[in-house]
Amino acid sequence: MHHARFLLHALPFYSLRVTTLAVVLALSACGGDDDGDDDSNAGNGGEAAYVIPAPPAGLGKVDTAPLPDAPAFVDFAATNQRGDPRYATLDSNAGVRVLGGFLDIWEPRTRLVDAGVTAAGADGFPGIIASDWTGIPGDATDGRVKNQAVHEENIDFVVRTTASRTAEQAKAAYLDDRRGKNYSVTDGLGPLTAAWRTAAQQTTSINDVAPDAATVKYDDTGNNTGVSGAANPAFGDAIAFVQSMGDNASTEPSKRFYKYARPWRWSASVQVVPELEPAKSSSPATDGGYPSGHTAESVRNAIAMAYLVPERFQELVARGVELGESRIIAGMHSPLDVMSGRILGQASATGNIFAASEGTRAVAYAQARQTLMAAVGASTPEAFLAFAHSKDLSEDRFADHDANKAEYRRRLTFSFTQIGDTGKPAVVPKGAEVILETRLPYLNNDQRRVVLKTTALPSGYPILDDAEGFGRMNLFAAADGYGAFNGDVDVTMNASLGGFNALDVWRNDISGAGKLTKSGTGTLAMAGANTYSGGTVIASGSLRADSDKALGTGAVYISAGVLVLNAKEAVQVQGSYTQTSAGTLEAHVGDDEAGQMAVSSDAALAGQLNIAFRPGYTATAGSTITVLRATKVHGKFDGITVKGFKATPIYNADSVQVRLDAAG
Repeated sequence: MHHARFLLHALPFYSLRVTTLAVVLALSACGGDDDGDDDSNAGNGGEAAYVIPAPPAGLGKVDTAPLPDAPAFVDFAATNQRGDPRYATLDSNAGVRVLGGFLDIWEPRTRLVDAGVTAAGADGFPGIIASDWTGIPGDATDGRVKNQAVHEENIDFVVRTTASRTAEQAKAAYLDDRRGKNYSVTDGLGPLTAAWRTAAQQTTSINDVAPDAATVKYDDTGNNTGVSGAANPAFGDAIAFVQSMGDNASTEPSKRFYKYARPWRWSASVQVVPELEPAKSSSPATDGGYPSGHTAESVRNAIAMAYLVPERFQELVARGVELGESRIIAGMHSPLDVMSGRILGQASATGNIFAASEGTRAVAYAQARQTLMAAVGASTPEAFLAFAHSKDLSEDRFADHDANKAEYRRRLTFSFTQIGDTGKPAVVPKGAEVILETRLPYLNNDQRRVVLKTTALPSGYPILDDAEGFGRMNLFAAADGYGAFNGDVDVTMNASLGGFNALDVWRNDISGAGKLTKSGTGTLAMAGANTYSGGTVIASGSLRADSDKALGTGAVYISAGVLVLNAKEAVQVQGSYTQTSAGTLEAHVGDDEAGQMAVSSDAALAGQLNIAFRPGYTATAGSTITVLRATKVHGKFDGITVKGFKATPIYNADSVQVRLDAAG
């Protein structure tokens, strides 16, 4: 049987279906190589039998993110209290404990929640006597700087920032200081902001800088988050969900434990925004700077809103940490204050979302989605996603994904020098996976935990190496999918569920030795410069290569489903390429090798080839398109379609081309 040029490699059991497809490929896909048609078979005559590779084996295991060996904030969030002697220490107060990395930098006057706090003993715990800390750096009651370099870097950062701020930055910092934090965070919704504020019945009385210096802090007469509960039947459950983020979330216990002064008390060179001078507290003993309360609130509210509107997940969490930096620009807080506020904000959001029942979460999410889709006239999840990103930078200052990513990453560490072990493995807090529940709905909880682990910050930064892992979480990166395949990853997407179940884009540069298997009916797009080496298997649905290095450095095997070449340049396959008779290659052809595939090894072909054209590219009858280059091409596609043209394949020894002729 001269057509049987492919020999099936002795396969380990993969699945009956894949094995059957491989046999079909082996026995029928390459037929006709000796039929004498030079246009379709040049260079293939007389080739030796080719052994079809088995599907990539990968690592044969999955990655995990075990629970940290530490008391979980989600289990002890209710201990984050002041004025209760049971929860006055580092060990007994979850909010204080999660920020404990600061004790490497600064030793407070006492290790108790006792700044301005007096409480009687209870349940065998001794009473609290108010600390004699005055809040004035350098006096006899002050604490002790333990890492002078970090402390100086912390205060100097504020000095430099306030000295160089622009008038526009000063105005934004003023607004973020005085008006409701949640109202400010809704900026991150971009084109959805007006719809959210209307549905929430959300108001503010502060829209500009006050004309004189007689202003006071917290005089916003608006309602911050809006109207919740039965008084707002169309959106009240969504607002109640956001408001619940404030449960057990106070920054006061930590402020009164760490007793670290605000930057303008440390240095007279810190320039507070002039209009905020009246907001400076005259009670330094109860006005600790660590952590920033504004930051904690903005971060936890941003996470709650990102859960409800995952179409703007990254923009919302970016707005949350931006508000944190505005506290530095205002001169009111230091970077370490803001970084600790982010940690506590993330912990509080995790604790409160985790504590809510699945039903409560589902109702809030469904209500937000239904109301906002109706408000903007989006009849499908796809239309809603498109509307959420429909404005350019002139109308949506968070429209640039790459700029948001860079700024978010910078604000996580403020470029502090790493002072600790830079090679510590990342850990993931208990319950943190729930934050990604609506953003990555097609993954299971274990997979979401691994996403958080593989996108975490490096270790060693001041205060960020808490035992639970909150300090190193990078939620912006996590919304872009895995950071590494340190085990094999199977992604199953159900397009009928819509939204991200139907189509999602992973933009991270994915490393690791694991394998990716795409299953289900949805489409997963890969847009990073990926180096994972375990190979790629398309079992069903579609995998879209949006970058030239989308497919990593391993073999690519289409047992069924579709591989879409959607990059602006040739997609690289740095191993063998195998397409069975149940597989489809869809090439989006354009200029500069767009829609092409470059295979560094052999390519075994069967199944379907479909060619489409990128916007702006005009194909002409009589032209020839190169679709694939390889070390050696084996077999043929079973069928080729090009809309508007008659397609004639040209099979060369090391490439496949398609000649376009006029249809009909």
